[in-house]
Amino acid sequence: MTSPAPTAPVPPQLSAGPRPAPGPAADEGLARRLRALACTAPLHDLDARKANLAGEYSVYGMAEVALAAIDLVTLQMDFDTGADQDDVIARLLPRVAAQAPARPAEEHRRVARWVLENLINVGSVDRGFRAVYGTFAPDGSYVRRDYDFKLIEEVPGYGGVHLRTTDEAVNVLVGALDTDVTSAQIAAEVKLEVLISRGRLADAQLAAEQARYRTVQYAETLRRALEATRRNVRAVDWLNAVPDLIAEALDHVADRYRHENAILTNIRRARDESEDPEHKRRAAELVDIVKDCIRRHTQLQSRLLEAGPLFRAEQDRQAFAAPAARAGLDLYGQLLAPLLPLPVERAGRVTDAWFARGTGLRTPAAVRVGDLVELLLAPPQEREHLGVRMPEPDLVATPDDSRFSEEQLAGARELLALPPDAPRRLSGLLAEARRRDPELPYLVALLAVHAASPAVGTAYRQGEQRLLFAVDDGTELDDPQFGGADLVVGTALLDAAGMAADRTESV
Repeated sequence: MTSPAPTAPVPPQLSAGPRPAPGPAADEGLARRLRALACTAPLHDLDARKANLAGEYSVYGMAEVALAAIDLVTLQMDFDTGADQDDVIARLLPRVAAQAPARPAEEHRRVARWVLENLINVGSVDRGFRAVYGTFAPDGSYVRRDYDFKLIEEVPGYGGVHLRTTDEAVNVLVGALDTDVTSAQIAAEVKLEVLISRGRLADAQLAAEQARYRTVQYAETLRRALEATRRNVRAVDWLNAVPDLIAEALDHVADRYRHENAILTNIRRARDESEDPEHKRRAAELVDIVKDCIRRHTQLQSRLLEAGPLFRAEQDRQAFAAPAARAGLDLYGQLLAPLLPLPVERAGRVTDAWFARGTGLRTPAAVRVGDLVELLLAPPQEREHLGVRMPEPDLVATPDDSRFSEEQLAGARELLALPPDAPRRLSGLLAEARRRDPELPYLVALLAVHAASPAVGTAYRQGEQRLLFAVDDGTELDDPQFGGADLVVGTALLDAAGMAADRTESV
């Protein structure tokens, strides 16, 4: 490899230029704004992708419908349950229909469902969104980071699957990100009281709705901590973090009770003394919103009082739970591989015992007396002699999009078929592969890295005679294309006699 060309010396006045502030704390403000921008990206993406729908949908404001959907899910979800998807779509229909009243109702429903499914991100594997942003490391270098978030997520609940909004969705709704819940709630309610005293009921309604969103977010934080405790009590900091959260939340609820009751009195006075019908209507809506806040605080207080007993009960349950009776079964290594060399007579006894116990219980066709009576009284259905005609499958050839060909895979395996007593360095294998094919070093490097953590137990149970392994001894890799460790790659022979004995014992 050729040495790099010498660079000209940098004058002192140029090398002493300003550098970015070191440390993540100095760049936290920019990172917050970048994450806030990322949370709004899925909403803007809806308007950008509506042209892909079959039909003319440019008349619909998809971001507006998305914000309304987030609003509906946030206000409908409770501490234990969430919002029903069909109910959210039904409540979205008037807003969608108002944007295009001449369009059919089926199209309105399709738009509402499409927006809600995109907020859930149904098409992805984990149903989440990912954004990439940059920040500066403590040494001043630029580092790219992944920000994974969700807006609306599906959670199991009573009666089926429900929808719940995440903290990121609430932050998008109220226009803030990473805001302290307690301080934001106090600020929102002080603002609400000032607006009511000045008679600005339209602005006061917006402030009241923001205060309610913060209350929902506070309850969501506690709910997630309790859910994590039910799964694994060690995953939650019950020594400092959760007790501090419960103490602060109880103080918060007591203050909010006094504050909201005073606000409720002022709203009712403004409603009764006002002669403007519009002011009376807005004041009545504010009364309903503040009453909902008081109801949510009452529910939050009851959950806070139950948090301590729940922790102690889960601690006892998980600490004294019986361990698993047996480990998982490797069907290939423990059942199929030992049975293949045996005659059918001996293998049949094993398979009969396995399928009798491994298939589980069979649910009866009628589990209730009413179902049994209906089955017995139902007239027999006429069936065709040869059954229903099977549809012709529409087979489409799958294109071969593999990067490496079968010949390249065979060449890489030939290079890595090393004698057991002659391991080689990865750098030498890469150089030899590069002489054969420019693309071959990538495949050799991939196989070598995969061999750094070989599945010895699986290869042993499956009867493999040789196993490729790679060990890092601290030597740095000197290669023009790859970096990292110069692994020692070799081949290990497995104990065939031990494998045969294990198979005999398992049978």
